[in-house]
Amino acid sequence: MANFYTDNPDLKLHLQHPLMRKIVALKERDFADAAKFDYAPVDFDDAMDNYYRVLDIVGELCGTTIADNAEGVDHEGPSVANGRVTYASGTQENLEACRKAGLMGMAMPRRFGGLNFPITPYIMAADIVSRADTGFENLWGLQDCAETLYEFGSEDQRERFIPRVCAGETMSMDLTEPDAGSDLQAVMLKATEQPDGSYLLNGVKRFITNGDADIHLVLARSEDGTKDGRGLSMFIYDKRQGGVNVRRIENKLGIKGSPTCELVYKNAKAELCGSRRLGLIKYVMALMNGARLGIAAQSVGVSELAFREAEAYAKDRKQFGKAIIEFPAVREILAVMKAKLDASRCLLYETARYVDLYKAYEDIARERSLTPEERQEMKLYNKLADACTPLAKGLSSEYCNQNAYDCIQIHGGSGFMKDYACERLYRDARITSIYEGTTQLQVVAAIRHLFTGTYLQLIEQCAAMPVCDCLAPQKAMLDKMTETYKEVVAKVHEINEPAYTDFMARHLVEIAGNVFMGYLLVTDASRNAASDDAEVKAAAESLAKSARVYCNLAQAEVARHSTFINTVTPADMASYQA
Repeated sequence: MANFYTDNPDLKLHLQHPLMRKIVALKERDFADAAKFDYAPVDFDDAMDNYYRVLDIVGELCGTTIADNAEGVDHEGPSVANGRVTYASGTQENLEACRKAGLMGMAMPRRFGGLNFPITPYIMAADIVSRADTGFENLWGLQDCAETLYEFGSEDQRERFIPRVCAGETMSMDLTEPDAGSDLQAVMLKATEQPDGSYLLNGVKRFITNGDADIHLVLARSEDGTKDGRGLSMFIYDKRQGGVNVRRIENKLGIKGSPTCELVYKNAKAELCGSRRLGLIKYVMALMNGARLGIAAQSVGVSELAFREAEAYAKDRKQFGKAIIEFPAVREILAVMKAKLDASRCLLYETARYVDLYKAYEDIARERSLTPEERQEMKLYNKLADACTPLAKGLSSEYCNQNAYDCIQIHGGSGFMKDYACERLYRDARITSIYEGTTQLQVVAAIRHLFTGTYLQLIEQCAAMPVCDCLAPQKAMLDKMTETYKEVVAKVHEINEPAYTDFMARHLVEIAGNVFMGYLLVTDASRNAASDDAEVKAAAESLAKSARVYCNLAQAEVARHSTFINTVTPADMASYQA
């Protein structure tokens, strides 16, 4: 029986990172919940054992039920009638299985019915679910909206809504509109306050994932006469109240099991979440950061599936009297696919750990005042998470698309047919570099961290870590790439022309990402090279192979981008204009 957790020791390697001890200590508050809940851990080892057990359940459910249903869901898809969505039969089975397994509300506190998991093992579950069915992860993963409700909602709202999510009700975030996609400041859905303090919502939302969900977080214009983000607030809409209908489901290229809806609000009763006017400025930014980390996990899960499908086919397919995996050209493609997958996963979990740490401190601050040292740590990890999130989402989604492309290439003509999973995963992969902010918007979010030195801080932090002898050559390569990175950042900064900086931003961000992911591969492999756990040690050896391949790839990419930066002047930009 397939189990998508136990068949992938790379996950266990990342879950055993040294920072997990600190994360668990902060999350569990000295394990105080053990006196109140019989399923709460009593110490660190017990907490880790809980994560292993739940991930094992996720892996088994994904390796059988969800993966088995994926093709049927892709063909059947959801339907809409009388303003309501009906999921594909396989999707309904998947959701019911997740509810019965207690896999909803994983990161929510136990007092609301959740498992109180840190972000890292929750994101690991998202990675696994995405490998089984990318579209289903969109439905299951939207339970993450409860994190925003928990952070910014009132205690009354938490007590009314979060237990419902933990019991299995679904969520959506209703942000975009026909004329407000990436530019959310243009949102015009109208929120009108009523005498009892509630609001009525009127207007249209478009491209809403899981738009017929039970509980919605809605971005709407609450301030008359405004046209920018300062007039927007966040609202909670409960489907039980009525007033929202699904006009249609988009006919999409991929992720067909996930209904992407156009919604019509007609006097839909809703309640304010948090404070007025902070909907976009504060709450949606937090919501989007969580969503972007989820898409990074989704991208890694698809990359995992793409690599496995390609490798399995290459071992089975015979040409000219031997399996095609024996041909150097095919082996090279597979090695690069695995290197991109491993690099993406290293960055994903590095980011998740930073998110865990700063969110744990934020949560503690709701209960008591932080010490100066704790507040300083919270600011540090918040900055690192803010820098890594767009990098993880942007680069992992691009690698996901490249791996899906190469998976079909290895399948040849067969990959173009619906007989193999690679055709579906190729279609599913394409959206990852578009939704929750395109790759270009991730570059915009990342660029400031180039010039404030955050990425250099992360790179130098990795460079200071011990490296095993077998990866010393790769460490030397990365050290040289770091010097190149410093030089090109200094050059663009010295020119100090905003248009030129924006023009070079993608090249700079990709250099930073290549170098940082190379260091993460080298340090993660080195840290686990002498592990007492045979599975983790084997995973570290595999990671070391990917580090060698990826550093060669990164060296070529850094040279390409740096050559472009050193060659193209501000005057040359005119040639790139339409």
